Amino acid sequence: MAMQSWRAQFVALSAIWGSSFLCIKVLAEVWAPVHVALARVALGALFLVAALAVRRERLPRDRAAWGHAAVVGALMNTLPFTLFAFGEQHVSSVIAGLWNGTTPLMALVAVLLFLPEERPDRRRLAGLAGGFGGLVVLLGPWQGLGGDQLLGHLACALGACCYGLGLTYTRRNLSGRSESGLSLATAQLLCATAMLVVVAPLGGTPSLALDGGQVAGVLVLGVLGSGLAYVLTHSIIRAAGPTTFSLVTYVIPIFSTLLGVTILSESVTWNEPAGAAIVLGAMWAAARPAARVRARTMGRQLDVSRI
Repeated sequence: MAMQSWRAQFVALSAIWGSSFLCIKVLAEVWAPVHVALARVALGALFLVAALAVRRERLPRDRAAWGHAAVVGALMNTLPFTLFAFGEQHVSSVIAGLWNGTTPLMALVAVLLFLPEERPDRRRLAGLAGGFGGLVVLLGPWQGLGGDQLLGHLACALGACCYGLGLTYTRRNLSGRSESGLSLATAQLLCATAMLVVVAPLGGTPSLALDGGQVAGVLVLGVLGSGLAYVLTHSIIRAAGPTTFSLVTYVIPIFSTLLGVTILSESVTWNEPAGAAIVLGAMWAAARPAARVRARTMGRQLDVSRI
């Protein structure tokens, strides 16, 4: 039952995050990007505060924890949420979802740049080369890119870069802390909300005359995508481990593409899913041997411990 539970949660999380690009596209028609991002993190923060109260957990008390949560909130929420909302004013939700799928590549680049103990080997260098080749295919420069379309691509690419940096920073500064994942995620979203409240007036006054689809988009982005999603993340990692959880990145583009094509009738050219598949395939191939090496090392350690 536990195995079935985390698998169902994994599919639900992939669907929630995959549908976020559809919701962003719908809201970007009536709201400025900063307002889309603010609604997303504010509703998510309220959901997580309620979850903390139900579980009788507390927010972090250490100033260092709040400082790190603020940095992660900027890199994982404030900046990418705004960038993707801006990007989807110029490109389709399918393209945005595919760019989100390049996060593992951006994270690998960030790890090699900012974690000196992670030395680049042939496997990782080959993965980088394949990943950037996939980006070229995804972008499709031979088809020609208009100014607005190129701007949308760049915004989504920068959003994926922010995710890569945020994951690397989290790994280095938050992963080993004693606070629960839910507590740190709540602090992260509260910090992101405070940042966006400060800059929200730059986007003007958001219209509150939303139709049913737009209201549903706000709720999916906030309550589900930035609230329940963090609870599911914590549950999946606890039940199946971080390696299994990381596979969600490979599933999100499938949901975002299907929803964009079927609901928004967005068109897809061959190079877009092909490029994303090349990036994800290169990252999967680059990571798989390392997992085998770690498994063999752990096996040797267990054998030694039995002697």
